Amino acid sequence: MQQLRSKATELLLREEWKEAVKAYSHFISLCQDQVSKTPEDPEHLLKLYKSLCLALSNRAEARSRLRDFAEALRDCDQALKIESTHFKTLLCKGKILLNLSRYSMALECFKTAQLDPQANGSSVSLNGYLQKCKKLELMSRTGAFDLSEWVVNGFRGKPLEPAEYIGAVQIKKSEIRGRGLFATKNIDAGTLVLVTKAVATERGILPDQNLDENAQLVMWKNFTEKVMDSAAKCSRTRDLISTLSSGEDEDELVVPEINMFKPESEHIGGYPNEKLDVNRILSILDVNSLVEDAISSKVLGKNSDYYGVGLWVLAAFINHSCVPNARRLHVGDYLIVHASRDIKAGEEITFAYFDVLSPLDKRNEMCKTWGFRCDCKRCKFEEDLYSRQDIREIEMGLERGIDAGAAVYRLEEGMRRWTVREREKGYLRASFWDACSQAYSPEKSAKGWGRRIPPMDSVVDSIAEAVGSDERVLKMVVEKLKKGSGGVVEMERALKLGRGVYGKVVKKQAMKTLLGLGVL
Repeated sequence: MQQLRSKATELLLREEWKEAVKAYSHFISLCQDQVSKTPEDPEHLLKLYKSLCLALSNRAEARSRLRDFAEALRDCDQALKIESTHFKTLLCKGKILLNLSRYSMALECFKTAQLDPQANGSSVSLNGYLQKCKKLELMSRTGAFDLSEWVVNGFRGKPLEPAEYIGAVQIKKSEIRGRGLFATKNIDAGTLVLVTKAVATERGILPDQNLDENAQLVMWKNFTEKVMDSAAKCSRTRDLISTLSSGEDEDELVVPEINMFKPESEHIGGYPNEKLDVNRILSILDVNSLVEDAISSKVLGKNSDYYGVGLWVLAAFINHSCVPNARRLHVGDYLIVHASRDIKAGEEITFAYFDVLSPLDKRNEMCKTWGFRCDCKRCKFEEDLYSRQDIREIEMGLERGIDAGAAVYRLEEGMRRWTVREREKGYLRASFWDACSQAYSPEKSAKGWGRRIPPMDSVVDSIAEAVGSDERVLKMVVEKLKKGSGGVVEMERALKLGRGVYGKVVKKQAMKTLLGLGVL
């Protein structure tokens, strides 16, 4: 047994986790057998229990490195039954719970670990975990998350680790498709909606602007294997994945309670030997996986150089709309969803799955590619309006290469004749974004049209109010500021649009840095 324990310890130190688990499992089995055979020798029994406790703790460490958290937690619990304040086990369990975003439980482990005499020799490390837990627990309750320092430092070093957070939202039946995520109270533009950690991600550098099909297939294979591994090791992960749609019978699916997605909501148990429904999980991944570099997202930090795909379960409930109200940031393996415009209580939270600064015909084509039809209020309004010859003439004129300013003038005149309401003006300006962006570009600045077309500011505001903040709209305002054409009001407009694109997790000075306005 002594030789076996030494071998297991050596494997652990060499970070050969799988072999260490095997060696410790053999030792634990022998130790438990010895315990059952020596009930009348208290001194020997005490030594065996101490050895067993340490072996269980070390096997938990090895299993946690293999991300087999459910089994690692079981080992910790068995070890703590032998010695309830065993320092190494409490530290290991706390780190596992921290990794699983179960901050309150992790905090209790670290506090209890302080009671062990060994804590004095590891006080710096333990205090570090205690402080980290307290910060994350506060963030998970309040959503008070700030990336500003990391942004100002040019994304050098590691960003502040976010806590998983679920804001004022619930899952309900959706009029768009199946089920969706809905606001339970008013949410201001830029406000955090949720922060969630990926079940799994896969990233790689794809040459030729992601056209390398073989590289994408390899990435997808690696990604699906990671998801399968996570689902095999943890029943809670498998249960959460199973709440997602596989693309069939969406109207029959159960609407899960939002509390189910809170990391501390229920005990984690794993059944590694239970057979997975592989085909169903693959179908779920086809429907619900998210690409990081998408039209409604920004990747911050080193991962911005990579093509990434991942599964974020709660975010997968967010449907598409051509009048989206939310965007997302990707920081490491975390996805941060925030409001891109003001959201009213009861309103469904939506992303743009594709470019919504496009005419109706192009959006309909993109909907077909995604396999659904969009019946949002903007699409319905434009379908009714597109029967008018005037709209067709503007589109044909743009195809023939007429001046962008002339197209904007015709559109504005048409909206005046059709008595279009303010919000609906934003819809149409968004649909004719290409013409608007050319007409108001710094090179042209709508020269020659004077008051016959509205000022850029009102066009920008109406588009942002209708379809949320967009990087291209923001860029137009920023370029105007850099040319020295804007003042305090224009700066505030840029910062407001910036909050819609990046969220309030980036404060004012950091936002200026991000937009290249730091010296203005």
